[in-house]
Amino acid sequence: MNNTFIQRVKDEIAQAWTVAVKDVRVYYLRPGMIMFGFLMPFFMFFSFSVRRELGAAEGVARLLALSVFFTAGAAGPFIIPTERRIGTYDRLLAAPMSLLTLLLGKTAVGAFFAIAVSGVALAAGVLFFGTSIAQPDLLIAGILLGAFAFSSLGLVFGSIPTTNPGDVQMPSTLLRWGLLFISGVFIPLSEMAPVARFLAYLSPLTYAQDLMNHAVLGAGLIDARIDLAVLLVSGVLLLWPSIRLHQRARALGR
Repeated sequence: MNNTFIQRVKDEIAQAWTVAVKDVRVYYLRPGMIMFGFLMPFFMFFSFSVRRELGAAEGVARLLALSVFFTAGAAGPFIIPTERRIGTYDRLLAAPMSLLTLLLGKTAVGAFFAIAVSGVALAAGVLFFGTSIAQPDLLIAGILLGAFAFSSLGLVFGSIPTTNPGDVQMPSTLLRWGLLFISGVFIPLSEMAPVARFLAYLSPLTYAQDLMNHAVLGAGLIDARIDLAVLLVSGVLLLWPSIRLHQRARALGR
């Protein structure tokens, strides 16, 4: 029984990995991924940081949080509707794998993309600005968990039954911008009014930014263990609406 279960888990992991690798090869250089996943975080960072007196370390911590946030959430809203339009997604749904395995594979695509882009941002900060990392272990954990949480968020929009990426890109972008402006990215939590800080605590991006502050600056406002826990729980919980949307689409024959 145990051997059968272990073999089943290995098979599901292998299937999820195959889905992720296929999407990486096919979609990473598509214009939609480059625009919303790679260029957007850098545009947002420079737009809101110009003429502000930011230290190099603070700027790198902010850029890392933005990179993970925007890049991880770009894959789901673009890839899944595109595959629905060309007919390949129906074949994946009919394949001998569980729905959760398929969704985990799709989540991994955004997570890998976020890890790669944040690696570019980190390398630029270390090589060109001489930024040092105070807690490398928290940095690695924050990037991994943040990539998982925000990729799961993007997957929710990608799971909406539509064949046009534009139908989900707009609401996805609006939500991410809303989370961006209420989070402690551009305005530190310590400088927020009580109501604004309460709203900030509702956004997982706040915890990702605080974790990057711990990792790069060596200090944050929230306990790092809480940051890690919130990102992990957010990623797991956000898989549930994706599953429900897929089940509803199947019931409706979409």
